[in-house]
Amino acid sequence: MESPTRSPNRHCGTSLMENLLGLLRIRIKKGINLAVRDVRSSDPYVVVKMGKQKLKTRVMKKNVNPEWNEDLTLSISDPNLPIKLTVYDHDTFSKDDKMGEAEFTINPYLEALRMQLGSLPSGTIISRVHPGRQNCLAEESSIVWIDGRIVQDMCLRLRNVECGEVEIQLQWIDLPGSKGL
Repeated sequence: MESPTRSPNRHCGTSLMENLLGLLRIRIKKGINLAVRDVRSSDPYVVVKMGKQKLKTRVMKKNVNPEWNEDLTLSISDPNLPIKLTVYDHDTFSKDDKMGEAEFTINPYLEALRMQLGSLPSGTIISRVHPGRQNCLAEESSIVWIDGRIVQDMCLRLRNVECGEVEIQLQWIDLPGSKGL
């Protein structure tokens, strides 16, 4: 008696959604006092990496205080993976120069999401994350209830560079059919 054949790809489509917790929207707001890498300025852009995912913003020409206000969205399967943010200076005829990097985790943010809070007054602070050796925060970061959503604003101090900070905001997107938090 023959055993029924199984399609080798059958589990792939469902396992992706089964392992997916949801989506994390990272708004890259702005850079502050970024390093000069060209003659008088820089042409910065941001690359965000988490595991095998890699996303980038557009290049801002000749600006050490750029305002991107750009949303990058990561699929979250393993919330313990750190998210690495690297700022580069775009160069036309040579390799792009690094302008610093920062790393952060989303565990405190996910803990606030798991609280299953009902309706709160907009602006209510749910929790705070303090700067320390284990993170790149330049200042205290608040996780806040705003208009029915939980958001976290962060100001990240760039490492391995003489100066520079990047302001970002985290926002969660539930995905129908995903594992969820």
